[in-house]
Amino acid sequence: MATTFALLLLSTAIIESMAGILGFGIILAVSLSKCIRSKIWSPYDMIMISLSLCSVILQSWTILNSLISVYCGSSYYEGNAFVFNKTVFVFLDYSGFWSCAWLSVFYCVKVASFTQSFFIWLKQRIASLVPWLLITSSLYSFTTALPFAWGVYSMRNNFTAPLTTANSSEMRVTRKDTVVLLIVLSNAGIVFPLILSTVSSILLIRSLWIHTRKMQSNASGYRDPGLEAHMSAIKSVCSFLILYIIYFICLLLLISDIFLPLSIGKSLCAVVTAACSAGHSVILIWSNPKFREVPARILHHANCRVRTRSR
Repeated sequence: MATTFALLLLSTAIIESMAGILGFGIILAVSLSKCIRSKIWSPYDMIMISLSLCSVILQSWTILNSLISVYCGSSYYEGNAFVFNKTVFVFLDYSGFWSCAWLSVFYCVKVASFTQSFFIWLKQRIASLVPWLLITSSLYSFTTALPFAWGVYSMRNNFTAPLTTANSSEMRVTRKDTVVLLIVLSNAGIVFPLILSTVSSILLIRSLWIHTRKMQSNASGYRDPGLEAHMSAIKSVCSFLILYIIYFICLLLLISDIFLPLSIGKSLCAVVTAACSAGHSVILIWSNPKFREVPARILHHANCRVRTRSR
């Protein structure tokens, strides 16, 4: 039976997931409507659609699984549906990680002012490369999620099988090997986009440092739009990276199944991951004026209705 505190944490995670669905839903609606109206799919909009779509489905899937785990209890973790749900969860998570990494790379390519030939080539071709990068990363996420299903299935059988006196040491070794396999698989799906996000952040900071030195040598008194673009991109990318690392640690604990079902530790990790997703959507909305317009309109209409009713 789950403790009251664990259920409270799980309820908090569900509320945070709903907030994340609302935030990414706004981003998805604005990006899709822009592409449909203009009939032009810009690389930024494609990345935002991919990221927001994965996040909306993932948060919805998480809420559904949380409710099922509460009402079905231990029977949910013993069926094949648990293996399927876990695999879909991993695929959506990995796809979201890759979309976030490509967003950081896009910011870096568009804002940074390096003069290397490869960087100039990438800046000129980023628009045509983004669709292929998204497709390739989705296939990679699917490829790394499929072996994960086998790992979860074998670990579940190992943990549910009775330990006899004769083969207890062999069973413990099998359990340990399966947990290690899950950790390796999770790292394979997450480390590469994490490296991309980290490198993009470092390159943006270096570009800002070079740009600032040039501005100091020129000593112009006007506001520099390049400097403002650098600062805005660095704030976004570094915020993504911090949330990325926190999410990565909690996700690793969740998918390795080191916690008991509906335990406080597992519920706490669910709260943190849901908070990171909701925070990510807030940062994306706040950093883009087009996304900020929708919540502002909603608040404006809500205030007008409240004033009308009060009269």
